[in-house]
Amino acid sequence: MRLLLLGKNGQVGWELQRSLAPLGEVLALDRSNGGDISDLSALAAQIQAVRPDVIINAAAHTAVDKAETERELALRLNAEAPEVMAQEARKLGSLLVHYSTDYVFDGGGTAPRKETDATGPLAIYGVTKLDGEQRIAATGCRHLIFRTSWVYAARGGNFAKTMLRLAQEREKLSVINDQWGAPTGSDLIADVTAYAIRHAAVNEGDLGLYHLVASGETTWHAYASHVIDQARVLRPDLAWKVQEIAAVPTAAFPTPAQRPLNSRLDTRKLQTAMRLHLPSWQQGVDRMLQEIL
Repeated sequence: MRLLLLGKNGQVGWELQRSLAPLGEVLALDRSNGGDISDLSALAAQIQAVRPDVIINAAAHTAVDKAETERELALRLNAEAPEVMAQEARKLGSLLVHYSTDYVFDGGGTAPRKETDATGPLAIYGVTKLDGEQRIAATGCRHLIFRTSWVYAARGGNFAKTMLRLAQEREKLSVINDQWGAPTGSDLIADVTAYAIRHAAVNEGDLGLYHLVASGETTWHAYASHVIDQARVLRPDLAWKVQEIAAVPTAAFPTPAQRPLNSRLDTRKLQTAMRLHLPSWQQGVDRMLQEIL
C-alpha cells in the first residue's frame, strides 16, 4: 500500500508518520518538500505523480482567530485544497482521509452532537472546514472524514503546557468554565486513523463521516485543574506558585473568532462501525504529562 501524508509536521501529522508506517510505504510531505497545499495545481500534480492508494490530509489552516482576517487563505487550505485531493482520489480510486472539527457546529445545548445533526459554524474557521467536508463528499470519492476537537500533543505547544508554565509563574489563574469538550490526543487520532484505513479496506460500507474524540467531557477550567493536580504529584520538586484557579465565562476572554460552548461530539457511530474503544480523556492527558514532565 502506498500512502501520501500531507502536513507531516503538524500535531496529528507527526503522530501519523508513526501510526501509518506498518501499513505500507509512506511518503510524508510538508510545505518545505513538495507538500504545499496552497498551490492547488502543484498539489494535483504531486498526487498524480505519486499515485497513492491512500491520501491522508493532516494539513489545514488551524489558526482560528487569524482565519477571521485570512478568509481567502483559510478557504484555500480548508476547502479548495481538500476538494483537489478528493478529485484526484476519485480519478485514482484512492481513499482520502481528512480531518474536520467541532467548530462546524453552533455550540448550542448540552447534548453531544451526532454526525447527522445540523451544522452552523460561528466563525470563518468552522465555515471553511464545513465547506471542505461538503466539497469532498460532493466529488463522490472514497473518503473518511474525522471530526475531532481540543487536540493536543506532547510535541509542540498546547493548553496543558501553557497551564503548567503559568502555574509556576503566577499565584492565580483564570480559566474558562463554560466551554465543554473532550481533550483528544494526536496519538489517539493517528492510531484510530491507521486502524480505520485497515478496516475500510475490507468494509467499504463503513466509509464516510465520523466523530473522533476521547471519551468523557470536561471544561477548560476542570482540564487545567486536572493537569496541575497531576503535575504536582508527578513533579513535587518543581516550584508551583499557583494557589487559585478561578473559573470564568468565555466573555472574560474576548477573541476575534467566536468559540462554540458545546464541543461535545457523539462517537457511538465510530465505536460501533469500527468496533473499537475510545479511552477517557484523562488517560491520554495523564500519559502526555508523564512524557513531558
